[in-house]
Amino acid sequence: MIAKEGFPFIIGALAAILILIIIPVKIIILISFVLLIFFIIFFRDPQRNTPPFDDIAVSGADGKIVEVEKEEFNGEEYLKISVFMNIFNVHVNRVPLNATIKDIKHKPGKFMPADKKESSLENEQNIITAETKYGKALFKQVAGLVARRTVCYLDKEAEVIIGDKLGIIKFSSRFDHYLPKGFAANVSIGDTVKAGETIIARYIE
Repeated sequence: MIAKEGFPFIIGALAAILILIIIPVKIIILISFVLLIFFIIFFRDPQRNTPPFDDIAVSGADGKIVEVEKEEFNGEEYLKISVFMNIFNVHVNRVPLNATIKDIKHKPGKFMPADKKESSLENEQNIITAETKYGKALFKQVAGLVARRTVCYLDKEAEVIIGDKLGIIKFSSRFDHYLPKGFAANVSIGDTVKAGETIIARYIE
């Protein structure tokens, strides 16, 4: 008799033996090397130089702008700017504004492609509520078709500075900025942006 807890390990060892018998070792080494390079590239975390200006919001993510519009969320109106990250973009997220973090909420959901507008509401996500000198802002880390985990580095009541690291989303995904009224977009749909560096909006009121 074998304890049921041991079956996964036994089956795993058997599968490894069969793979080594069927597939030449050189191919396994090549695949492993390619995966190693991919993961090193994907999880890179380059230094960013945040513009030294007041009254700006910087992008929270690397990628392409897929949405710029005014939108109501929980009864309040915001300027919404959304960035889609593909698997080749840097996936470390950064804080768009100087703020105090008031709430971090994980919302379960779907895993539809993150470049679709409805993914902003229906996909699994972290919703980060921040208090700024301009009013309340929201930052969403949205999971995508491939991305299955959003990670937020921040804690409630943390004082954060524009450009600070906010978290990471593993594989292709989306970052939504909900900026307070008074901000005007500095980007357009299709623009390429960098987290912590690209100015996506300016406060004009």
